[in-house]
Amino acid sequence: MGGGVAVALLVVLGLAYYSMQPSSGKPEAPADKGGSDKVAATSAVADKGPNPLQKAVEVVGVRVVTQDKKPVAKIVVVNHSLGEITGLEATVTLWASTKRSEEDSVGTFQIKVASLAPNGSLEVSAPFTTKLKPYEMPDWQNLTADLQITAPKL
Repeated sequence: MGGGVAVALLVVLGLAYYSMQPSSGKPEAPADKGGSDKVAATSAVADKGPNPLQKAVEVVGVRVVTQDKKPVAKIVVVNHSLGEITGLEATVTLWASTKRSEEDSVGTFQIKVASLAPNGSLEVSAPFTTKLKPYEMPDWQNLTADLQITAPKL
């Protein structure tokens, strides 16, 4: 009787273990809930892959200030590559790196840099789009910048 219970317990535990393992097959595509345009746009971007300059360009020294009663982002753009970058355009999204960082982004802005020297840096200012009031903005040390290069296309 005890042996039968032990075998049954092993079978149940074995089935539970194998049912929790990730499948080795291809992941299933999520069901489309009317967002086929979004899926098409996302897959078009994914097919091209990330811009090769993405690894070489960094945004640091983020400050959000008020000029003429409007928010302005001041940043330093750094070129870590050995080649000059010309015609750089990018979208920068700022995120709060606080306890509530899973919330919406703080805001976005567009940058355009005509030329960035090899291993060089350049200070850039741009109008900042945000829903937050100036007193609601996180402090500079609690901001994280996410850079998405839109040009030049390589």
